[in-house]
Amino acid sequence: MEVKPGYKQTEIGAIPKDWDLDYVENLAQITTGSKNTQDHVEDGQYPFFVRSQTVERINTYSYDGEAVLTAGDGVGTGKVFHYIKGKFDVHQRVYRISEFNDRITGYFFFLYFSNHFYNRIMQMTAKSSVDSVRREMIARMTIALPPKAEQQAIAEALSDTDGLIESLEQLIAKKRQIKQGAMQELLRPKEGWAEKCIADVADCLDNLRIPLNDLQRAKMKGDYPYCGANGILDYINDYRVDDSVILMAEDGGYFDEYMTRPIAYRMSGKFWVNNHAHILKSKPDFDQDFLFYSLVHKDIRIFIASGTRAKLNRSELDRITIELPITKLEQTTIAAILSDMDAEITALEAKLAKARQIKQGMMQELLTGRIRLI
Repeated sequence: MEVKPGYKQTEIGAIPKDWDLDYVENLAQITTGSKNTQDHVEDGQYPFFVRSQTVERINTYSYDGEAVLTAGDGVGTGKVFHYIKGKFDVHQRVYRISEFNDRITGYFFFLYFSNHFYNRIMQMTAKSSVDSVRREMIARMTIALPPKAEQQAIAEALSDTDGLIESLEQLIAKKRQIKQGAMQELLRPKEGWAEKCIADVADCLDNLRIPLNDLQRAKMKGDYPYCGANGILDYINDYRVDDSVILMAEDGGYFDEYMTRPIAYRMSGKFWVNNHAHILKSKPDFDQDFLFYSLVHKDIRIFIASGTRAKLNRSELDRITIELPITKLEQTTIAAILSDMDAEITALEAKLAKARQIKQGMMQELLTGRIRLI
């Protein structure tokens, strides 16, 4: 394979001639923690790294310095990475990579390792997923080593992008919190409001639902959304609904997590719905968006049939009650305020997705040397 001038072909692909290669074990120490999950302390003094992206707290620390951490097993295997400088403690099934020598900076290692490690472990297993990480998987992983000054330049460039991503994440979290408070205030029953059951305010269009199995959908690939209990599951070449409606989980919904996860969502246009979501369309005298906001985080557990799978039967759906203003104009006014908040959050989420996409593209170019900063 022809390599462009200034580059050389290696086991990991073409890299600049002045870059080196080496194994992780020659660049840093690799160890695991000694703590158990139950050792965490609410509001503890130090970070406690477990096998998830969530960082717990603890009142002890086993290390004080710069380190990269990754899950040794569990659902986060090959996908959970942390970088830290300071005092912290570590779960017994989390790998700590630290004591970086003078050939590599810790943050550059974090960037390279977190971007390449999943592919490495997937190449080392014949399965579609990996259950655990062996030390050798880390120790014998090859790392591309730019000159130290270039490592620092790469780290600074990507750190700036991380700063933008973090600020957007914080802003979105704040906006969601504000919206949650607004929902509680605006939807709180007031004088002159009435209590209505779903059967009074909406038509149920469940007759339009038809489930399709994986094989059927595979033969119907297209552009129309195929919807289930909690969102779009697939895209197919036909539709059963051409309208603006509310889809509310019948089974498989987040009924026990209703405060933080939706039990209903809106769809408009042409789409297909399976038998795991009820289809609701507000009656003419009621605002559909107000109905959606009244249901999306509503506690309906008393209406759920118990069994092997929690289920909201049609008869119970009709009995669910909501409080609402008598006039449709007031319903619409309240819903418009919340819809504007949703639109702002959606716009910020799009910016966040773009920033993440830009960072990923930058990493691909900078960590392979296709773009040089020095």
